Amino acid sequence: MLIRRHLLLLYCQLLTTVLFGQTTPKAFNEATDAFMKAHVDGGRVDYSRLSKSGADLSALYKQAGATNLAGASDAEKKAFYINAYNVAVIHDVVQHFPLKSPLDQPGFFDKTKHRIAGQEMTLNQLEKDRLLNTYGDARIHFVVVCAAVSCPPLASFAYMPDKLDAQLDERTRLALNDPTFIQVNRGQKKVNVSKIFDWYKSDFTKGGQSILGYVNGFRREKIPNDYALGFYEYNWNLNGR
Repeated sequence: MLIRRHLLLLYCQLLTTVLFGQTTPKAFNEATDAFMKAHVDGGRVDYSRLSKSGADLSALYKQAGATNLAGASDAEKKAFYINAYNVAVIHDVVQHFPLKSPLDQPGFFDKTKHRIAGQEMTLNQLEKDRLLNTYGDARIHFVVVCAAVSCPPLASFAYMPDKLDAQLDERTRLALNDPTFIQVNRGQKKVNVSKIFDWYKSDFTKGGQSILGYVNGFRREKIPNDYALGFYEYNWNLNGR
């Protein structure tokens, strides 16, 4: 019954877009929330099912392009762009399904253009220009999900401006306390972390902070500062189910 209500809400939001040509960040975020609740489970996406019956995804993707951000607050824009990134990734995987990895599709991140809030951009441009460079918030790395197994798990909800800070903290804590994401070997006094921390090192080391210092800021069980730091190989296999 709950999923039916979410899908009805999604339908109403999408119908508004079709009828009036534009939509608001609030309408898109609410429609995305309904979609994520219906199609994401345990951080995994049923791409096979969506490839056979993905009309709601196609309409949601178009809604991302039709969203009008004029007058939107920073929090509204930030939440919108996070949700738009995740929707665009899922849409592109489904468009080229079956894929074993997003990297099997050339230009997936840096060549394919997506219409987001009326502007054409790649996923890399959306992530870096609209989110990371604009807000300087490293927690964004734990909520934009690139369809790979080694990504932080995709949330089964959308990000909302009125609770965005708490959601970002929650998802960052979830990733940084996950033993498969932060791999601590106390016998060898070593910790292996995601290549995300290597690729985007400057995002985590502002003000002279170390990567380990950033990680410990969100961990329940702190990692000693004398542990050796390494980076495990990124698993680019698709995060499907």
